[in-house]
Amino acid sequence: MAYQISEDCIKCGACADTCPTEAISEGDATYVIDPDVCVSCGACAAGCPVDAIHE
Repeated sequence: MAYQISEDCIKCGACADTCPTEAISEGDATYVIDPDVCVSCGACAAGCPVDAIHE
């Protein structure tokens, strides 16, 4: 199952910078993860400064 970004996202971009598959892009209110590209490695969650990313 792909990771998801909650509404706690502050749009800092740290997650997109750490994603090895480039599955994360900037959305309107938060960054978003493309579930078809996400490999559930957890790099984005580890790099999020506000813990807004969860499985």
